[in-house]
Amino acid sequence: MNELQSTEQFNILKNKDKTIFVFSADWCPDCRFIEPFMPAIEAKYPEFTFILVDRDKCIDLCIALDVFGIPSFVAFKDGLETGRFVSKERKTQAEIEAFIEAQ
Repeated sequence: MNELQSTEQFNILKNKDKTIFVFSADWCPDCRFIEPFMPAIEAKYPEFTFILVDRDKCIDLCIALDVFGIPSFVAFKDGLETGRFVSKERKTQAEIEAFIEAQ
């Protein structure tokens, strides 16, 4: 999964077909919990582009999007937000896949 480099890049990527931004941080144990199965999720849903957003490096973007809990997922299609799975709770692979399938 590629990591977001800037707010400008976010604005470009959100305008692509189907993009899911995965908000995370190195110090977050629930973020580390999902790491092992995220490659399988990416492979299962090739129609989506998954972008890792480091909460600590992109705090202004997190504030603008009201993303305060991690790990969190925000989906966009053609510049419009189509859904969000935002909370501070630990997420299972099944919960993440259900969110993606609803997009």
